[in-house]
Amino acid sequence: MKNKKLKFGIGIGIILGVVGWEAVSGFQQSKTYYVTVSELLSGKAARRHVRVGGVVQPNSIARRGETVTFRLAQDASVLPVAYVGSDTLPDTFVGGAQAIIEGDYSPDGTFRADKIQAKCASKYQAAPPGAPGKKVAAEQGPGSGS
Repeated sequence: MKNKKLKFGIGIGIILGVVGWEAVSGFQQSKTYYVTVSELLSGKAARRHVRVGGVVQPNSIARRGETVTFRLAQDASVLPVAYVGSDTLPDTFVGGAQAIIEGDYSPDGTFRADKIQAKCASKYQAAPPGAPGKKVAAEQGPGSGS
């Protein structure tokens, strides 16, 4: 009876060990760091699977078959990017938009992105004071009903 319990305990321990190892290694593989274009190009950031943020240069987006190429800039630094992912590009991915790309930096100086996130800064800016539009609920005060 003790022998069966011991074997069962060892089996459970092995299973828990494997599950724990898979969880930790999966977390380590998915962990990426956000760096700027300048940091990546200057060598301050590790040149492995990274996330890079910058602004898409106007008139730099070109589609050639399955590949989309563009330039990501920050200050005076410019990074050529080739997007090879299978996801549809966001509607906000246009020249002048802020973007975060994820992928690998190639030795030839091109960034091979497999994920792109983009936003249009104008959509997230606060409306100027006195601009027409709906009031925010917090501005309406208590008892306003909405």
